[in-house]
Amino acid sequence: MKNGIENGYYHEITPSGFGIAIKAGNVLFSDQSEFQKVEVFETDSALGRVLTLDDLMMTTEGDEYHYHEMIAHIPMMNHKCPKSVLVIGGGDGGTVREVLKHDTVERVVLCEIDGMVIDACKKFLPTIACELDNPKVEILVQDAIEYIKDKKNEFDIILIDSTDPMGPGEGLFTEEFYTNVKNSLKEGGIMAAQSESPFVNKQEIKKMYDLLKKVFPICSTYTSNIPTYPGGYWAWAFCSENVEPLSYIDERRCEDITKTCKIYNKDYHKARFALPNYLKELL
Repeated sequence: MKNGIENGYYHEITPSGFGIAIKAGNVLFSDQSEFQKVEVFETDSALGRVLTLDDLMMTTEGDEYHYHEMIAHIPMMNHKCPKSVLVIGGGDGGTVREVLKHDTVERVVLCEIDGMVIDACKKFLPTIACELDNPKVEILVQDAIEYIKDKKNEFDIILIDSTDPMGPGEGLFTEEFYTNVKNSLKEGGIMAAQSESPFVNKQEIKKMYDLLKKVFPICSTYTSNIPTYPGGYWAWAFCSENVEPLSYIDERRCEDITKTCKIYNKDYHKARFALPNYLKELL
């Protein structure tokens, strides 16, 4: 069975031979951009509307907070005063929305290669894309690989909210790219990157962390559950030159932002870095 909508259901089957099925409703948007097929459709489920790219699940209205709160608040809380943030990918706007909950933030650059994703999400996923018109946000529709090449000491936080290491996202999983990311961080800066499913994508995740550890002196993994992602379990890389994870959590921001979140709180934050044995062995 191929991925996509068929016989009234959206199917996504992982390379491991299992996956998910969601009862699909009307297709609200479907088009082929320069880079990929972009589709938003209704579902007859608790998940609401769904965004897929090349027939692979990207986000749903029903469970998007599982991903966006984790990629944003874990690194952001570990920085004493994050003012300048770069989001690479993330055209749905969910990561930007969470970043802007931090009142220290003065500037957010969203660098997304595919403008069609941004436009479709603004129109059809407004609860996720709701902060993309915020005056603090600068949207760049361009290749982040080129954008970041000449940036030095510019960002406090960089969040790599990319697609999988294939298609337009493939070049974001290289030693050269990660080196440029490191160089563009300010002193005390932190990078967090989505790093696939530890259960489904074992080879990809090992390759990614091998590269990250060549570039960053500090490279840790944190995990959380995401109901609609392959395996229901996801990982993110926490990388820095000199900031250890859990070395600092901003108590004031943590208290304020926890009130706005469905998942994030200080206890949950601390527990994210506890890893199962099989993942420790893999990495």
